[in-house]
Amino acid sequence: MTDRPTPRLLSEAALSDLLGKQQFGTLATVKRSGHPHLTTMVYSWDAESRTVRFSTTADRVKVKHLRREPRAALHVQGGDVWSFAVAEGDAEVSEPTTVPGDAVGRELLAMIPAGAEPEDEGAFLRQLVEERRVVIRLRVDRLYGTALDIG
Repeated sequence: MTDRPTPRLLSEAALSDLLGKQQFGTLATVKRSGHPHLTTMVYSWDAESRTVRFSTTADRVKVKHLRREPRAALHVQGGDVWSFAVAEGDAEVSEPTTVPGDAVGRELLAMIPAGAEPEDEGAFLRQLVEERRVVIRLRVDRLYGTALDIG
C-alpha cells in the first residue's frame, strides 16, 4: 500500500466558493452527434440563484447547441491543478440585445467585475448591440468536485 493522498469531496459551500473565486471555465454543450463541445469561457457566478452567466454572440455554435439541447456543464479548475468544481444544469439563451441599455444589455453590463466597468457605458452598450450579444444562463442543479491535498 502507498501513502498517497486520495481525492477529497468538496462541500456545496466549498464548490460555490471555488466558482465565485474563478472567472474562466470550460463550458460543455452537447453536439447533435451526442459528443461534447468544449469551449473556454469567462463567466459570472451568482451563488444565491445558483446561476452561471456567460456573454457570447448569437451566431456561436454553443448557442445553437444550447437552443437545441439545453443540458450543459461548466468545469472550473481551483487555484491549483489539484482541485476542480463542475456545475451542471439546463441553460437558456437570451435573445440578442437590440437596443442599447435594454434588459439584456443591462444584464451583460452587470456581469462585468467591479473595477472593470467600461469608461463609456453608452458606447459599450452600443457595441453589445452591434455584436448581437446574448446571455447564456446555466441554472445549476448539481455541483460536484474534489480536491487532492498534496503538500
